[in-house]
Amino acid sequence: MKKTKMLKKNYEFKVVLTKGRYYSGKYIEAFYIKNNTSENKIGIAISSKIAKAVKRNYLKRLIRESYRNNEESLGVGNSIVFLVKKKINVEEINFYKSNKDIAEILMKIGQE
Repeated sequence: MKKTKMLKKNYEFKVVLTKGRYYSGKYIEAFYIKNNTSENKIGIAISSKIAKAVKRNYLKRLIRESYRNNEESLGVGNSIVFLVKKKINVEEINFYKSNKDIAEILMKIGQE
């Protein structure tokens, strides 16, 4: 299993969101950039306008677990920021849908 670190600082998110490449699924969007290290770094950002804190934390756990299940298809040295789309109903997102979305996104990133 690969060791994945989290993006925590605002400037780390800003670099990935401004200079990174954009990938989209049905429910989740991702921005990706190479970070020239031997580890992957992920960040998860969910707007407070989408849902209240309990649902946002639930969505973060779903995304983190979906990433963990699919991270073997990705090499090392990447920074990825996952965003939940604003125009969807968050009540219909479950683990299977988020897992499928992230698997498709990581497959697109892995092809580069």
